[in-house]
Amino acid sequence: MLRKRSVSLSGHATSVALEAQFWAVLDGIGAELDLTHAGLMKRIDERRGRTPLASACRLLALAWAGGDRSFAEQGSSD
Repeated sequence: MLRKRSVSLSGHATSVALEAQFWAVLDGIGAELDLTHAGLMKRIDERRGRTPLASACRLLALAWAGGDRSFAEQGSSD
């Protein structure tokens, strides 16, 4: 079942619908990096290129769960 969360990115309201399991991993990433939900989504948005936001979130969650921490190592403007 998809769960939708709303966020403002670059002054535009948007929402992202993901499965609860992906949100759980993303919440863990945010906690580990000391980012709010909005801060994490902003960072994902800045780095996703042309990838749809929901897809970028899923890909990050999968990479993180597999041990890839390169997202944390990249510089950020947060």
